Amino acid sequence: MQDNYSKIKLRIGVRCYSSAEIPEHTVLQMPALSPTMTQGNIAKWRKNEGDKIEVGDILCEIETDKATLEFECLDEGFLAKILVPEGSKDVPVGQPIAITVEDADDVANVPTTVCGSEAKDRSSTEQPVSHGDSKGEASTANISTSELPPHIVLEMPALSPTMNQGNIATWRKKEGDKIEVGDILCEIETDKATLEYESLEEGYLAKILAPEGSKEVAVGQPIAITVEDPNDLETVKASVKSGASVKDEKPVQKKAAKDVKSQETGFNRVSPAAKLLLSEHGLDPSSIAASGPRGTLLKGDVLAAIKSGKGSPRVAEYKQKVPISPSAHPQTSSATKSSSQQTDLYEDFPNTQIRKVIAARLLESKQSTPHLYLSTDVILDPLLSFRKELKESFDVKVSVNDIVIKVVAAALRNVPKANAYWDAGKGEIVLCDSVDISIAVATEKGLMTPIVKNADQKSISSISSEVKELAEKARNGKLKPNEFQGGTFSISNLGMFPVDRFCAIINPPQAGILAVGRGNQVVVPVLGEDGSEKPGVVTKMNLTLSADHRVFDGEVGGEFLAALQSNFEDIRRLIL
Repeated sequence: MQDNYSKIKLRIGVRCYSSAEIPEHTVLQMPALSPTMTQGNIAKWRKNEGDKIEVGDILCEIETDKATLEFECLDEGFLAKILVPEGSKDVPVGQPIAITVEDADDVANVPTTVCGSEAKDRSSTEQPVSHGDSKGEASTANISTSELPPHIVLEMPALSPTMNQGNIATWRKKEGDKIEVGDILCEIETDKATLEYESLEEGYLAKILAPEGSKEVAVGQPIAITVEDPNDLETVKASVKSGASVKDEKPVQKKAAKDVKSQETGFNRVSPAAKLLLSEHGLDPSSIAASGPRGTLLKGDVLAAIKSGKGSPRVAEYKQKVPISPSAHPQTSSATKSSSQQTDLYEDFPNTQIRKVIAARLLESKQSTPHLYLSTDVILDPLLSFRKELKESFDVKVSVNDIVIKVVAAALRNVPKANAYWDAGKGEIVLCDSVDISIAVATEKGLMTPIVKNADQKSISSISSEVKELAEKARNGKLKPNEFQGGTFSISNLGMFPVDRFCAIINPPQAGILAVGRGNQVVVPVLGEDGSEKPGVVTKMNLTLSADHRVFDGEVGGEFLAALQSNFEDIRRLIL
């Protein structure tokens, strides 16, 4: 679970309020313990009503959509009332599950008839105290749209089929700017590329809710507000600002104002898990913003500081691994002591959204797709001669990869069963109508696969021009969705590196990918003019097919490789 916690930003809802019937208290809500969690089950209560609770105590065990996690107490007090009993199923995130009080004498004053819905209704009338700096994160302030003039709330769009969150790379428009239909509002980094978000309506950009640099903004989350009338700009700005300030100026307990002040400068308390992380990584807790109730420094705060490198200048560049403890044997104690002084150093690089998706998809492919591997060597000399002839006779410059794309496309056209994919829903093979080749292109943000559509119908020179244009767009993050979504077959070429052969991983939902190695000169027997065999030197290149065994059986795979061999032996017929 330690690794999972490093990826999860905890959102534990805690609301405080007081009324005539109930003494000063805190309502604990069902927390969101994973990014996909919308509800949870109360597996077990570790504390009983009336128990004293300290910071770091485990209140209960919650079964999420990922695992059973412990709900850690962030404040001292007494557990006055359990609103959701042990064994409760499908409790929505945000629903009150318990009430705590500071004074033991107040436990008896909490009515026994208080229920979850009652507490929820009452707590919703109050505003939570806002903590921490929201710079670089999407705005989470609750805005009452009924109080705003006529407006449109722009949400984070789903710019690719697999996108569930995105990063705001750049805002092209500023608050107050006039926007026309087709204007670029901002650039959004998706799981595939950095795409432009076009405006679909005329108006004015009144308020940016997700500032530039916001990370992992969920699809559907509001990112901006637009209005039609420029006179409404200040009204929207004032409404949003006043709504946020009301939250800060509406303390629900006497300590709230003090907590906010301490939040800006440091912290009041440190949770046990956060304290352990601070000790392990040697971080200064005063340099980390606390987001917990009453200025409590949480585990998530420390993990965020470690990830961003803001906790300590030393951690931003390097972190030390903990040396293995000395052996119990006296004769090895001196050697162990000297080795403990030599610590290994390593550097962390944050993953881009693209690399995260690549990692997830490749893992899914290896786990769910039965890979069949078939390999063959082809003689490259006819291809090299043909390429040289094109340059000398027609001044047409093409790469080996351009010709390989044409050869593979022609082979797929000749063997239609290889140009297919597996429909898991229907449990059957689906043949593709067109031959669309995905080309693996390495970029700084990760591997991209732009598509040469209808490659079997295009000339080698056309393929060469298109590949150069698509590769340039991929490296600059300017690919449009229709230029990288789809594809019926992939090619991964490492021939420019000292790689003789390798096996590539299938890119779902495709059923095949061809791994192309470098060309090597080898000595083989060749027939001389007199009909006798003599040693000769030829250039050979290895091709390895990774295929979905549900689509490719041995016969289809063999036919496809045979078609490749035939095309490489007679390159000229590809231009006919």
